Amino acid sequence: MRIPYSELVSIFSGILRKRGMDESDSFLSARLFADASRDGVHSHGADRFPKYVETIDQGFIDVTKKAVKEQGIGLVERWDGQKGPGNINAWICTERAVELAKEHAIGIVALRNTNHWIRAGNYGIEATRHNCMAILWTNAMPNMPPWGSRDVIIGNNPVVLAVPHGASPLIVDAACSMFSYGKLEKYRAEGKLCPVDGGIDENGNVTRDPAAILLTRQLLPTGYWKGSGVAIALDLIAAALSGGLTTREVGALPIETEVSQVFIAISMEAFPDKSAIEEKISLTLEEINGASPLHDGGSVHYPGEGMKRNREESDRTGVFVRDDVWQKILALQR
Repeated sequence: MRIPYSELVSIFSGILRKRGMDESDSFLSARLFADASRDGVHSHGADRFPKYVETIDQGFIDVTKKAVKEQGIGLVERWDGQKGPGNINAWICTERAVELAKEHAIGIVALRNTNHWIRAGNYGIEATRHNCMAILWTNAMPNMPPWGSRDVIIGNNPVVLAVPHGASPLIVDAACSMFSYGKLEKYRAEGKLCPVDGGIDENGNVTRDPAAILLTRQLLPTGYWKGSGVAIALDLIAAALSGGLTTREVGALPIETEVSQVFIAISMEAFPDKSAIEEKISLTLEEINGASPLHDGGSVHYPGEGMKRNREESDRTGVFVRDDVWQKILALQR
């Protein structure tokens, strides 16, 4: 189905208000979900919304709470998410990191006791709108084995790297596994195989079957041992900076909650050679676009470039939502 963006925001917001979220927070949360689907990240947009509402209904997300500052330690601010909505908390901490960056060139906010931030790329995009580069990451519940093991004891700990570039910023939004759980669930629902190997099946074989991977929860780390190592390091750094829980500790909870996150913003305006930096960025991205495609008729793009194209198509024709997902969303209005 194709749903007008404004209608999607209105319906999401109304569902959240019915559950006690105030008007401004419900609009922001709704917009972040709608933005994800509008940009083509369906697994963390409309597809994810029913699960988000279910977590609210189960009492794991407190819609009346949001992130508050706890303390400052040198350049680092520690914030407590108070188990509030993860996307609202992440937005607040991104805005604070940007504010600090405008004052000190760099802003570092570490957040504990929060919930899943949904689409991570939203916060990188927001940082670039303020002409800031950004490095953002979160830990997660145990959902991936460390390299060389079958035991699911580390998180796939998504990370965002963002670089301003006008209306088409560079946005790397990637889990440390070959595929996020949301993407695997999307492939399974659509009856598709993963485009490349994504995990291990119950017989110990590498597979592209999303259902088999979801069954074993043995995701392949991105870059094999490299992704495993990066995930472990991100977890420990996030927990240390925020004073929050590690993946091991989150795994002892009933669901994924009380995670730790880091938001780093770097203001381009702070550098005297800003114009030269911006030119280097443009020339590099232009060279990537001009690279010879591997296959005839193909093209080469930098990370995040397709977002603008997807957004324009969604604005023109409506935001794509799977029929089964739309019915689940409409049922939440009752």
